[in-house]
Amino acid sequence: MRILVINSGSSSIKYQLFDMERGEALCGGIVERIGLEMGRVRHWALGDGGRREWVEERPVPDHRLGLAIVAGLLIDAEKGAVRSPDEIDAVGHRVVHGGERFSQTTRITDEVIDAIRELIPLAPLHNPANLKGVEVAREIFPRAEQVAVFDTAFHQTMPPRAYRYAIPTRFYEERGVRVYGFHGTSHLYVSKVAARHLGKPLASCNLITAHLGNGASIAAVERGRSVDTSMGFSPLPGLMMGTRSGDIDPAVVFHLHQALGLSLAEIDRMLNKESGLLGVCGSSDMRDVEARFHAGDADARLALEMYAYRIKKYIGAYVAALGRVDALVFTAGVGENSALVREMACRGLESLGIVLDLTRNNGPMSGEATAIHAGESAVEILVIPTNEELEIALQTRALVEPSPA
Repeated sequence: MRILVINSGSSSIKYQLFDMERGEALCGGIVERIGLEMGRVRHWALGDGGRREWVEERPVPDHRLGLAIVAGLLIDAEKGAVRSPDEIDAVGHRVVHGGERFSQTTRITDEVIDAIRELIPLAPLHNPANLKGVEVAREIFPRAEQVAVFDTAFHQTMPPRAYRYAIPTRFYEERGVRVYGFHGTSHLYVSKVAARHLGKPLASCNLITAHLGNGASIAAVERGRSVDTSMGFSPLPGLMMGTRSGDIDPAVVFHLHQALGLSLAEIDRMLNKESGLLGVCGSSDMRDVEARFHAGDADARLALEMYAYRIKKYIGAYVAALGRVDALVFTAGVGENSALVREMACRGLESLGIVLDLTRNNGPMSGEATAIHAGESAVEILVIPTNEELEIALQTRALVEPSPA
């Protein structure tokens, strides 16, 4: 079975084509700067000589042409992996927001498209772009099953005590104002890998999963089900991120508006695009922040201390929420690659049974899960590379592949 995974953003299309029998991606890439004067296409493919890559700059005025370019690359004799778009059995789409309606992977029908469109007010920056990818893919790959995998679905198992806000009930009942959570596909993927590493069924595992990238979130997973997560109604709250503030007193918004005269649009941009690491030390890239930290930069030190402290607070809160924790998992760009962040986040958690082995933490990461805890640690500490695209492909196959008789 060949499954194409598409992540359609407002100005980009990320894609990977998987051979599910071989369990690997055959080719993939990204179409960037859609709608600008000059776009860029980056594509890679596996071949006899290993992985080869190509980069091309060309105008990409809209998503329709962007996906047409992708289809052309997939069937290219040198760069592709299939002879015709008809050889693709299914297309799995990342859809950011499924609201309360979608708690699992879903075949895309006209009714599902209408429902995703109705959810646009909950994700005005993401769902419209996701829909563009769906609509165009249905035209370009007419024989393929089209499937939606929702970022919010994994967190739909949270109990009301975790997802409700302490505001008048009418805002929840009439407008859907509640915690939804995001990065669900990543949290689910690394939870399954952690369970395999532990040698236990996922349904018996209690985990804390920390997805630390430019966007960052942490989840409490009880018996394989999400019971709490740091992001909320939007991806803004929770942990400190590359450019997002994370948790903040709501009264700050009123103060910035009333006392300083900032418009709501200016405050929105500031909290989402100009805060986090960028706001504190002037850089949103953790690699740059760490380099400045090691050079003795005081602003970078403060930014790192704030970043790690917030992770530590959520870990402690989720230990309390879960009661028993089998493993703490670090994943995504920062979680997988920053030994310093992992060390700072785990420092002082020994009384909770979380004890880091500094040598392991600073050593090479290999395989699908690397253990970095000390021998006396009651909780395993794991570094697991996330693979959201593969998880989307796996969920798509599980939905569309006929069950054996």
